Amino acid sequence: MFNHFLRENKISAAILTIIRLYLGYAWFTAGFHKITGGFDASGFLKGAIANPVKGPDGNMVYSWYAHFLESFALPNIDVFNFIVPWGETLIGLGLMLGCLTTAAMFFGLVMNFSFFLAGTVSHNPTDIFLGFIILTAGYNAGRIGLDRWVVPFISKKVGKNKAKATA
Repeated sequence: MFNHFLRENKISAAILTIIRLYLGYAWFTAGFHKITGGFDASGFLKGAIANPVKGPDGNMVYSWYAHFLESFALPNIDVFNFIVPWGETLIGLGLMLGCLTTAAMFFGLVMNFSFFLAGTVSHNPTDIFLGFIILTAGYNAGRIGLDRWVVPFISKKVGKNKAKATA
């Protein structure tokens, strides 16, 4: 019943738009400030590796993630210094414009969980909660936005390509 309300109700679309704009603005400004102000993730990554998330027994909870940061992310820091600010900015634009909302929110959640696994709590729990509401709502979250035209256009184009492939 609640899922039906989220995915199809016009009142829900208006509420989702407010949530989407809030999250979009937060993502956009975070990314834009990193792009314009210079950004280097190496300090954050070194800190996450040196002080990983630990459980009550003192052992690392996400040792696999600390290993990923140490063996992949840190050696490829230039890639991450590009992906993080531009990813945040594009996620924010997608959410604010309501364009490819579900994809933008999916990648926003991936980034939120990445920060969370690295030990940054901040506003991530709230963002994750609101992000899952947007993701669950699907198309309705972007109904009051560009998705109203973009999603049908993409569906039409993909449908044509499928028809050509089976013919």
